[in-house]
Amino acid sequence: MPQLTIAQDPEADKILSEDPFALLTGTLLDQQYPMEHAFRGPAKIVGRFGTLDPATIADADPDEFAELCATPPAIHRYGRSMAGRVQALARHVVDEYDGDAARIWTDARSGEELMKRLQALPGYGEQKAKIFVALLAKQLDVKPRGWTTVVGDYGKKGFRSVADVVDAESLGKVRAFKKQKKAAAKAG
Repeated sequence: MPQLTIAQDPEADKILSEDPFALLTGTLLDQQYPMEHAFRGPAKIVGRFGTLDPATIADADPDEFAELCATPPAIHRYGRSMAGRVQALARHVVDEYDGDAARIWTDARSGEELMKRLQALPGYGEQKAKIFVALLAKQLDVKPRGWTTVVGDYGKKGFRSVADVVDAESLGKVRAFKKQKKAAAKAG
């Protein structure tokens, strides 16, 4: 897997690059929280819990797992509630993919099938699924037939989402794009 630089932290980015469940988890946490901090969440879980193994996370005591996720620096602004979402995501990966998160995309035969699989994940709506497909295609060269159709504008060149973050400069450009979009939506 290529080295990702989404978290802007070498250890966190190493984990995202090597562990498919980490990448799913970082994407899950990427809401109402600065992007690079969200993608540092999986590294925090590894540091405190010792593993990102989906079965181990799914079977963890919910209160204890929530506590470790909420301990400062928390995995998210809403550490306790996100801990529950991480456990639900882990349970889904265990139940549907035998604990192998990468099978979500390696077994998908089309962009449409990949979108359906991602949208079935707890915490993944249509937009998050589109962004994840674009991330897989743009940075990991996972391009199932029809991927460009399902991702829409996220597949275009530019700086629209985490799929386009390859360094600090591109992170700033994505942040500026999102800010501009929010302002335009607010204005009218």
